Amino acid sequence: MITGPSGVGKGTLIAELRRSIPELALAVSATTRPPRAGERDGVDYYFLSAPEFQARVQAGEFAEHVDYAGCSYGTLRSELDGKAAAGGAVVLEIEVQGARVLRGALPRATQIFIAPPSFAELRARLDGRGTDDPEKIERRLEVAQEEMAARSEFEHVVVNDHLPRALAELQGIVRSRLPAMLEQ
Repeated sequence: MITGPSGVGKGTLIAELRRSIPELALAVSATTRPPRAGERDGVDYYFLSAPEFQARVQAGEFAEHVDYAGCSYGTLRSELDGKAAAGGAVVLEIEVQGARVLRGALPRATQIFIAPPSFAELRARLDGRGTDDPEKIERRLEVAQEEMAARSEFEHVVVNDHLPRALAELQGIVRSRLPAMLEQ
């Protein structure tokens, strides 16, 4: 499980990690937020309407689901089961709340928290992304403060202060855990 506040670079790090370690499969999350430019349904997220998301919650299709900054996010059981059945190690890009929920269900999972170098840098990244209005950015930053306080709950913390350095650290953690991840 890889988690951290919005805008910290989880998606970028995971994409680079998967390029360097092809044994890793990504469990694609579902969300009710609209797609950002370049995002594809079923690849980056499963983009669901709020009623469809709730229907799937009611049907028990999610291993975990949370509300985050005004949108719903969740991990579909079918994503976890399908990727695990294929025999690969599964990477989850997940919100802190979701990681807490899944700890009980996946006690052997490697838990990695991606942290920004500073709160000011996180704000600059969210502003620079240009995908959210100022109100949504403020909501994401409020949540981020709570999430950053939770970093000590995770067995590994990687500070994304310089992408190549952070990626090397993340690769080291994953490579050291890969044999155990493939056994799960």
